[in-house]
Amino acid sequence: MAELAFVDTHFHLHDMKHPTLRYGWLEPDAVHGFLPDTDPLKAQRYRIKDYLAEIRFANVPKAIHVQAAVSTPDPVDETAWLQAFADETGYPQGIVAECHLARPDAGAVLDRHLEFANVRGIRSFGEGNYLVDPAWRRGFAELEARNLVYCLDTRVERADDVLDLARTFPGILICVDHCAIPMGRDATSFKAWRRAMEIMAKAPNVIMKISGLGMTDPLWTVASIRPYVLGSIEAFGADRVVFGTNWPVDRMFSSYPDVINAYAEIISGFPRAEQVKMFSGNAERIFRI
Repeated sequence: MAELAFVDTHFHLHDMKHPTLRYGWLEPDAVHGFLPDTDPLKAQRYRIKDYLAEIRFANVPKAIHVQAAVSTPDPVDETAWLQAFADETGYPQGIVAECHLARPDAGAVLDRHLEFANVRGIRSFGEGNYLVDPAWRRGFAELEARNLVYCLDTRVERADDVLDLARTFPGILICVDHCAIPMGRDATSFKAWRRAMEIMAKAPNVIMKISGLGMTDPLWTVASIRPYVLGSIEAFGADRVVFGTNWPVDRMFSSYPDVINAYAEIISGFPRAEQVKMFSGNAERIFRI
């Protein structure tokens, strides 16, 4: 078990038998955008008791659920489902919900999400390069008055658009998921990734979430992920990074303690106060949990 308390800023639950929730990416014939084989994830369900069993000895006092029911007609149904777990077990302490920001009813959907106590942020998968779409940006603007963090699924190639978005809306915190999903792991790709980190880090309201590194490095080791963990910290500083596991997706590549212990080993050379910030304090502050 990692000595430091770990706040997991990125995990998912699903229930394929739920009457209204839909998980298109987990249907039997579904093909993921870049993961070659997601069949190990396609169980009937992974609910809060399953997650709690895995973190039981891992020193995880708090966790944030990031929306997973991406094909559900009413995204507030997932929030209600998660809040019921939180009311029963205490987990998740934070909920990052889904809202289709380009739709005219985005503000009303955000308000419905906020009827549930643990909602702290929003994630949305738009069409094409939605970061520059005026309609999507109108919905994005609605987050500021509601004090919602935006968790952004993006790629290295969109770094300039991320910077422009952050500078246009300096009052909205943007948390980039999964180190911007570095697809290539060769030296040239790493340089491009590192440049993208520097570009996004120019905006003080952009936070980097170190998570999901197994998705593009399924045989990862401490050595193979170290440059991405340290590169994120070098670009953003110890006050602007958080850690997550991307569970149960990254369960396909390791065990839960393996991930946390790898992170702990990689940051062990930092001052203790900075380690605490990165493992728990920043997440508690940014997501208000």
